[in-house]
Amino acid sequence: MPTPDVLWNTPVNVRLQNGAEKSFESIHDTLDFLENEWPKARGAYHDAAVISCRNALRRQTPPAVSKELFLAACLEAGLAVRGGKRRSNGERFSPTVHRHF
Repeated sequence: MPTPDVLWNTPVNVRLQNGAEKSFESIHDTLDFLENEWPKARGAYHDAAVISCRNALRRQTPPAVSKELFLAACLEAGLAVRGGKRRSNGERFSPTVHRHF
């Protein structure tokens, strides 16, 4: 039986190495990308993000933790990311993200 998906509060957009932008709105999509489409050698944040996404799908880890680890994995791999948390005034930001499109 398939595991129900978990959606992010806000999507994460990643600029891939070929210049294309991909949007991630759920843990299933993110996990599929991490396991099957990851563009570089896998580092510590990548491995932690995979484990965290699997646990979030089983409701054992908060989705926000998985999202932050995914953002860290993208930065570790040199991928530009956009998305994350919202400030109270509605602006989007993520404290772990420092690369912009």
